[in-house]
Amino acid sequence: MNRTRGSALRPLARALGEERAEPVLLFVEGAAGEGKSHLLRALADLPGTAHAVRVRWRCGAGAGPPGEDGNRRAPTLWLVDDVHRADEAELRWLRRVLGGLEPGSAAAVAYRPEELPVPGLPLGGPPMTYPSRLTVLRHRLAPWDEERVRRAAEEALDGSCTAEAARRLYELTAGVPQVVVDLLAALRERHPAFTGTAAEVEAAGVPTRLAELVLSRTHALPPEHRPVVWAAAVLGAPAPRDELIAVSGLGTAAGTGALLRALETAALAEPAEGRYGFAVPLAAPAVRASVPGPVRQDLHGRAAAVLRRGQPVPWGDVAAHHRAAGETRRWLGAVEKAAAAAAGAGRHQEAITLLERTLATPGLPPRSRARLAPLLARSAVTGLRSDQTVEVLAQIVRDASLPPAIRGELRLDLGLMLSNQMGRGPEGRQVLEIAAAELCEVRPGLAARAMAALSSTFVPGNHIDAGREWIARAVTLTDAGEDEVMRTAVLANRADLALSCADPGAWDLVRELSGRDTDPACARQAARGLCNAANSAVWLGFHDRAEDLLAEGLELAARSGAPYLEHTALGARLLQEWWTGRWPGLAERCEDFVTATADMPFLASDAYVVRGMLALAQGDWGEAGPWLSQRGTTRAENLPVPLAATAAGAAIRLALARQEVEAAAEQARAAWAALAGKGVWTWGAELLPWAVEAVARAGDTATAHTMVRAFSQGIDRRDAPAARAALSWSRAVLTETEALAVPERDRLLRAAELYQEAAAAYAVMPHPYSRALTAEGAARCVLVAAEAGAGPGAGRGDTAVPPGPVLPTLPAVAELETCARSFTELGAVWDAARVRALLRTQRPVKKGRPPGRPSHADELSPREAEVAQLAVSGLTNREIAATLHLSPRTVEQHIARAMRKTGALSRRDLAHRVATTQLPRTRAPGPEGTAATSTAPGGAGT
Repeated sequence: MNRTRGSALRPLARALGEERAEPVLLFVEGAAGEGKSHLLRALADLPGTAHAVRVRWRCGAGAGPPGEDGNRRAPTLWLVDDVHRADEAELRWLRRVLGGLEPGSAAAVAYRPEELPVPGLPLGGPPMTYPSRLTVLRHRLAPWDEERVRRAAEEALDGSCTAEAARRLYELTAGVPQVVVDLLAALRERHPAFTGTAAEVEAAGVPTRLAELVLSRTHALPPEHRPVVWAAAVLGAPAPRDELIAVSGLGTAAGTGALLRALETAALAEPAEGRYGFAVPLAAPAVRASVPGPVRQDLHGRAAAVLRRGQPVPWGDVAAHHRAAGETRRWLGAVEKAAAAAAGAGRHQEAITLLERTLATPGLPPRSRARLAPLLARSAVTGLRSDQTVEVLAQIVRDASLPPAIRGELRLDLGLMLSNQMGRGPEGRQVLEIAAAELCEVRPGLAARAMAALSSTFVPGNHIDAGREWIARAVTLTDAGEDEVMRTAVLANRADLALSCADPGAWDLVRELSGRDTDPACARQAARGLCNAANSAVWLGFHDRAEDLLAEGLELAARSGAPYLEHTALGARLLQEWWTGRWPGLAERCEDFVTATADMPFLASDAYVVRGMLALAQGDWGEAGPWLSQRGTTRAENLPVPLAATAAGAAIRLALARQEVEAAAEQARAAWAALAGKGVWTWGAELLPWAVEAVARAGDTATAHTMVRAFSQGIDRRDAPAARAALSWSRAVLTETEALAVPERDRLLRAAELYQEAAAAYAVMPHPYSRALTAEGAARCVLVAAEAGAGPGAGRGDTAVPPGPVLPTLPAVAELETCARSFTELGAVWDAARVRALLRTQRPVKKGRPPGRPSHADELSPREAEVAQLAVSGLTNREIAATLHLSPRTVEQHIARAMRKTGALSRRDLAHRVATTQLPRTRAPGPEGTAATSTAPGGAGT
């Protein structure tokens, strides 16, 4: 029972509960649809009052009152509805009944206050004299609040209603319960099925009950009074009296009289003090549709004139009224002003929607298209939704009648959207090249902007040398002019290019951007440069600088109204959190980001890749692949270059973990070719170690050497910490592979040194995950080299390593224990399990230990828990066996025992059981089952 209903039920329950209790009269008042009849039904079922006689009556039904006995001896509950419709006979009967209520009886009388013949007197006039023993109460029903409407929407639509749609539902219905329920019913039966958008709520139409109510009230007015209601319908929102009367065209005296009459009959209401309109906003379209066309056009024309006199002028509303009035020229002028005002205030999506709708109008004059299209393009470049804009602009630039300067400007913005928001880099580059040629003579500043965009290192295609040529041409053009906005735009791209390549002087260019925030247009370009610089800093491994740049860039982007830039910076922050080990909640943040950018999935590319890498580390390999491939929303070749390389590195690692070595090598060669084609070697830090491991394990060590050599030359003397650490890692991988193949014990120790060098570099950045992977590699190489010193045949697999002095292995074991803790703290389930498996092979059996293993009759043993964790994360038995150095048969037995002990009915059910069971800490006393040799020389191979 809700609180409102409870406050109405309690007095009646008390009155009926005792034989001599004083009688109670409850007046229930509420506007149409607010739930009066529903409340009376609830009162009829009052618990503990079954002994009372129920008398129900609905006034105005035409059957006459239910008898004249108002003095029943038995306790009676009178339930009377629609008192506002009662005729004189019914009112006389009701007065007698209520005035003669006996002790132990009660009455509830419901009515619409706005429809009472005498306002404020539900029983008519003169005022009734109530007996002194009678308790008289009044209960005022109220509309639902926004939260209650949201809950109703979730219940009715099975949770498919977004917060935006629920808010719009509340606004249109004013929370009137019956209107909410009727509109939800229409949405539930909608075809195609309701997807949860506010636009679908608006398009659902006016429910029949509401339409009939408001139209009947309007029709009940004398014809000379109806224009004031029509004016309210045309305006749509509550308006001051003078505005409403001016739109109606009735004049002050006649309009005031008409408004008073409309208020008396509830055709109109006063939703806010001094403002008049419909009690339920959704009623306006029903009345508007009933107005004759010529009259409606006149009303819209007067509405536009009235609104233009306001301050500030609501140009969007003015434009809509001019269009409805058939005033095309004024409509287009108002659209231009509305779009400019919205864009100036940073409301780019509002401007985009208005301009897209306008430019899609058939038969629009060419001159108007030429004026409005650039406004659309400018907003779309910084906005979040560009798919429809791209199509509109693509059609417009084909218009040969457009002036070359305008066509070139539109083509520039079209190219930027294709490259940036849409992820169609090659197509965008072609458009930008044409724009640069078109604008070079007529708009050199814009031509420089196109050339600068063509220098981007993030967009796939075009070798870096071509990018340097484009930026040089752009700088020459801006230096020759005085356009500070374009100079800032080109500076942003210069900084981006220099920092991407870790060129000397890059940070000086970034610092120049920080002071360019006085002019709004310059500020937007500076924000773009700072956000891009933050992104590059993350990729290069300068995480402290990246944090500062992210904060500055996000603040400036928000202040200058550039939501696209904000989202690119937020994507960079997800990458920053991945590398710096801020993993708690990161998967959820990635998924939320993907949801928030569902209309433009390319914006969420960073989130997809980070989510995929998390899945890989956590052993959820079934999910890793789809996330790394962007779940089909964006093709790999269209991803930004560093992101494509990183995703490829993770996919190669996944293939290696699954022992799909040849497939991994093919992926490595393809990804390496794409990186080499761009020539920005710093972007390959997350690709190189895995690509080298893949081709080396496939037996192609020559290609592996070529990769390492090219990368080393590409980053020579460049300040790129992540790339330098990756180079050490890759050299370690290659050295370890060759040491096992030759075999050569000293080279294993050299590999360990290279791994340690990489681990130290990753610790400084910091990259805790990469640091743990490379530290694991160093310890592994030391342990294998130590085993080699035991004699012929020792080492990995069947490869014999020449004996040498026995090496101290305790530091290596301690390092592995540190790595296991690091992986566990991060949540890298798979990596932690792999390291613990290696540790078990190194722990000696303690002297004096009792024979046999500890008993775990009713709970999972550490090994069973470890296997169960990997099983529920998605790994197959074979993959678990390779990770833990067990046989598939042993893994199968562990899973069977885990299912038996947890009561799981299936492997899927085991996931739930493990999630709700406190698992033991996984400490293993020693190897068990049949050990499977580790075949991956790289830091995280299986």
